[in-house]
Amino acid sequence: MADLHHELVASDAPQAWMLLTHGIYGSGQNWRGIARKIVTQRPEWGVALVDLRQHGRSPAGEPPHTLAACAEDIHAKAVQLGATVVAGHSFGGKVALVARARAGAELRQTWILDSSPSAKPDAETDPSNDVSAVLALMERLPRRWAKRDDFVAALVAEGHASSFAQWLAMSVQPAGDGSGELVLRFDLAALHAMLADYYVVDAWPALLAPAPGTVELVIADRSRTVSAADRTRLAE
Repeated sequence: MADLHHELVASDAPQAWMLLTHGIYGSGQNWRGIARKIVTQRPEWGVALVDLRQHGRSPAGEPPHTLAACAEDIHAKAVQLGATVVAGHSFGGKVALVARARAGAELRQTWILDSSPSAKPDAETDPSNDVSAVLALMERLPRRWAKRDDFVAALVAEGHASSFAQWLAMSVQPAGDGSGELVLRFDLAALHAMLADYYVVDAWPALLAPAPGTVELVIADRSRTVSAADRTRLAE
């Protein structure tokens, strides 16, 4: 299990806590602006922005690097913080669902932000899968960089938007060996294992379970993540 890094966003005296985590390649700080809006509108709530294992400032965690391992990390952090709401985006949304199966009556709500509960075993090799394509690109690119701008330029040269390249470059950090060089923080083999498991896990049982708490599913307007079949099943 990994003792996940978290950042607290709250007013002076929050009465309850939401744990909010991110998608693959991201970190909790991606949601800092949203967390501040929540706290402004609902000052009785605090938000704990949590970095998944292998991401942000969290430790790598022990293998196997699976959805279940990520869910165990999240559940332990929710218990530690006394969080009664757990929310996750994309990869983190499915983690939150799997974590729901581990929770007790203290969990009031699980929020799934633009994430499908379905198994999609063919997704990893789908040529249109941007997530897998980015992982393959990171595997091709050099591991060490003289400047962060060089990493950004390499991604842009591969056809990615500058905004996306700048976002991914947030995970480029000092090598820490006195060389002055930068390295991509990710253990790419571990990320590959996490994604592979993400695609094969069916989280519908965790979503449809009557307890603990309720499940709220948010689907982005232009999202392709939650399929037509998913939406039909949800409506039923």
